[in-house]
Amino acid sequence: MDSQTYFGHCHCGNVRFEASGPIRNLCVCHCESCRRAAGAAFVAWGTVNAAHFRILSGETSVVRTSADVERTFCANCGSSLTYRHTLRAGELDFTLVSLDTPLTLAPQMHIWVQDKLPWIELSDGLPQFQTVPGQGST
Repeated sequence: MDSQTYFGHCHCGNVRFEASGPIRNLCVCHCESCRRAAGAAFVAWGTVNAAHFRILSGETSVVRTSADVERTFCANCGSSLTYRHTLRAGELDFTLVSLDTPLTLAPQMHIWVQDKLPWIELSDGLPQFQTVPGQGST
């Protein structure tokens, strides 16, 4: 991916953010943690260096959803915006669908398919990983 700058916002528009590339690890996550945090069957993410992501306006709420994970949400509407894991301290994942132009960056793989809901059928031809790349594919 190139080093273009992308802008995004939460559902209500109060929180605006900027992410500059390269954007990597474009994926759809099926893990239970992401599903529950977003209230959705899966979540599409992109990864940037943490230093290349910044909140431009609005108030966020940071929630520790496990010992190693922090997620950021809009403090007003609750939109899920970011994910950070202590094992990847220099990186930050952000929700691709919160981009102003979400068609710009498309997922390139499915991760944590071992947690995929049984009524979800994956037929898009993208690579599938039981957990994450390097730890097995289906």
